[in-house]
Amino acid sequence: MSAKTGERKHQILQMLAEMLEQPRAARITTAALAARLQCSEAALYRHFASKAQMFEGLFEFIETTIFTLVNQIVTSEANGVEQARKIAVMLVTFAERNRGMTRVLSGDALVTEDERLQTRVSQITERIESTFKQSLRSALTGGTLAATTEVTPMATLLTHCVLGSWLRFAQSRWQTSPTTHIDAQLRLILGVNHQQTG
Repeated sequence: MSAKTGERKHQILQMLAEMLEQPRAARITTAALAARLQCSEAALYRHFASKAQMFEGLFEFIETTIFTLVNQIVTSEANGVEQARKIAVMLVTFAERNRGMTRVLSGDALVTEDERLQTRVSQITERIESTFKQSLRSALTGGTLAATTEVTPMATLLTHCVLGSWLRFAQSRWQTSPTTHIDAQLRLILGVNHQQTG
């Protein structure tokens, strides 16, 4: 793939994400996307076989970005509870800064699209939940969570907190910021047991 081709693919994905930022945007057609890029639909299909493949490109960007940041947090933060907190904050901050991506992650933009894209959302959600589980298990081992803590329900609750924030942000037409109450919410989820080592 030439640098020019790669650059063009990036431009197409950037424009798609930009169009998705419009709250309650109508279903985005390849014709509308081509018009915004001032090219033909045929030109789009030279880079992507289908619109579903364009959404796949967005998912790849989201996944790479999110999990690169997760790895940085895990590497730099030894305390498992703090890891989980920082990961949750990062995920809602990512949504706030990438509105179009939030509509993809919350499934809001995929209602009329290829069904397999919803599976992609589920895969990312599962990966996020298992990341929380790893951090919480590390907190159990390190003694920053009470030995009686049930890791799986806590990881699920953290995941629901993040997903709920994304969805509310998209549904409120960007009026309800996902970061507004995140610290208090995380204290409620994590703070109960986070007194073990002071």
